[in-house]
Amino acid sequence: MSTRPIKEDPQDPQVILRDLPEQERPEFLRQYRAALEAARDDVARHKDLRQLLHRWRLVVVAATRPGYYEAIEAARTGTGVPLDEAIGAELAHRG
Repeated sequence: MSTRPIKEDPQDPQVILRDLPEQERPEFLRQYRAALEAARDDVARHKDLRQLLHRWRLVVVAATRPGYYEAIEAARTGTGVPLDEAIGAELAHRG
């Protein structure tokens, strides 16, 4: 019998916490603890907990891309690329 490495669950809270940039971790933990508490008190809220973990996994993917925080700042201050130019550049990139 061969041994295969166990694939990590990308939505495991420990994996998310490990992979998040440092500045995102306090907010993740705050939201995670609140969702966990709600799910503990009401089993029907477990779906909300899974959705929260999925959203934070997407944050990991986005926040670890180069230029993410600069793009957020540009959007906040209105100094970014106009939407039509950004879409055109993305479509050209996809080719």
